Amino acid sequence: MQTNMVGALNNALELVMKENEDVVLLGEDIGKDGGVFRVTEGLIDKFGEKRVVDTPLAESGIIGTAIGMALSGLHPIPEIQFAGFMFLGFGQLVNHASRYRSRTRSAFPVPMVVRTPVSGGIRTLEHHAESPEVYYSHIGGLIVVEPSTPYDAKGLLIKAVHMQDPVVFLEPTKLYRLFKQEVPDEAYEVPIGKANRVREGSELSIITYGTMVPIVKDVVEKNGYDADIIDLRTINPLDEGMIIESAKKTGRVAIVHEASKSFGAGAEIAARIAEKALYELEAPIERVASCSFPYPFPGYENFYIPNVKKIAEALERLKNA
Repeated sequence: MQTNMVGALNNALELVMKENEDVVLLGEDIGKDGGVFRVTEGLIDKFGEKRVVDTPLAESGIIGTAIGMALSGLHPIPEIQFAGFMFLGFGQLVNHASRYRSRTRSAFPVPMVVRTPVSGGIRTLEHHAESPEVYYSHIGGLIVVEPSTPYDAKGLLIKAVHMQDPVVFLEPTKLYRLFKQEVPDEAYEVPIGKANRVREGSELSIITYGTMVPIVKDVVEKNGYDADIIDLRTINPLDEGMIIESAKKTGRVAIVHEASKSFGAGAEIAARIAEKALYELEAPIERVASCSFPYPFPGYENFYIPNVKKIAEALERLKNA
């Protein structure tokens, strides 16, 4: 079927709910309204109000309830309307969801998938355009996933639901309906912890994920770079093997992400490359990211987040260094 990311995620949720009666959805307006972006549209009609649960506007309560469900034998998939509101449930994720397996020596895993739209580029206000992947990736015990295509979104979500650990599933809002892609009708899994080499190249390595993947591809194609483009897909755990292999192959690395530059995922990736591929590098690592201050008002977001011009300038510097 040809579908966008919203359709792929909706299909994935329907398939896992048919497969396992213990899978339960909960969140604000996900039932009759189908969620703010309609990812859960129609599922309440197919599975009923006991499995597609409209909750109060209380993010800490949503995540806390989901943890209790998971510990009781269910497999909850809570939705948080926007990533900026998820910080209200941060304590539940950090102090409980991420620790129960360790705390109980694996006697009590927490099988749950927290879904939330992330990142900007669609003229929303702050709290509706956050890129919070680094917060959750720093916490041991949380898996962090961020797809960039409908195909990967469906396969990664199905894989996440089949796991016995808490997964923070980040869905780039800008990519929800940006393009369609051929996606199999049947269930399939995309491995978590395995990056995708979007394009093979030997001149430059570009490591990216989420909303930046299509922009990076556009820059590379328009400027004719012989670039190795790697879409991480999973932020934690990182596919360190593919990252280091690409860095050694090209000797020139750029890291592109929408989140703020300071203390971001790019810093961790650069550090790992410095540890394991420093002597193969032919130029300093370039990092292209957003400014290190709060997300601006909509009229200024195109100056804040990485764009075609900023990425092209960084690649040109890297190529000529």
